[in-house]
Amino acid sequence: MRLFPAFLLSGLIAAVLLAGCASGPDVDDETAGMSAKELYEEAQYAINSAEFQTAVKHLESLEARYPFDPYAKQAQLEIAYAYYKFDELDQATSAVERFARLHPRDPHMDYVYYLKGLINFNRGQGLLDAWIPRHPAEHDPAVLEQAFNDFATLVRRWPNSEYAGDAYQRMIYLRNQLAEKEILVAEFYMERKSWLSAANRGKKVLTRYPNTIWTKRALEIMLQSYQELELNDLAADIQRVIDYNDFSDVRNPTKSDDFGKSKS
Repeated sequence: MRLFPAFLLSGLIAAVLLAGCASGPDVDDETAGMSAKELYEEAQYAINSAEFQTAVKHLESLEARYPFDPYAKQAQLEIAYAYYKFDELDQATSAVERFARLHPRDPHMDYVYYLKGLINFNRGQGLLDAWIPRHPAEHDPAVLEQAFNDFATLVRRWPNSEYAGDAYQRMIYLRNQLAEKEILVAEFYMERKSWLSAANRGKKVLTRYPNTIWTKRALEIMLQSYQELELNDLAADIQRVIDYNDFSDVRNPTKSDDFGKSKS
């Protein structure tokens, strides 16, 4: 085997190392030399152009290069929004929770909970939903409940927030979907003549999700279940409730397609 002289070997190693340095990631970085403000403005332009992956790249560069600049703090929140719009919900959740942890007294915390609610609402959707959409009631109820709780926190703590009105409407929508989930389960039990289980699901709708569009259906399920179980006194009580109430004016607000945008 032929051996290289020591001085040639060391020179070869040095040349390889220099070549590696010359091809480093900053050589072709088009944002090199940009100020924090310029990076932020480029990210905003990317967001407005729906180029969310590019926006994330600029915002992450901003935070890495200028960690103590005022724009870096805003970048942390904008990253969460960009990830959300890019359907990278795990990263969006991590980013928004990191912001909340680092800046618990930030004046934009109302928006933080609004964004958390939007992320959790969409988290229940699977990869196939784009091709075979599911009804929201068929999503994981734990995810819908978390979204409801996020919006509820916003409405309770910041009732005058610009996001409170929309969050409240989404709470109504989510509560209807959670109630419908229980109705679907109750009807499943009815098909199998599991009347006690069906009645309990109907009762759960009334106690946990009162005043939804499914209240009347829950009462009807309870009425039929009690009749099948020959619990005549309970059936008579439910019938009186149905007769006494007017369910014709119950509304079902739908989810807005406009999810809002982060503060700038």
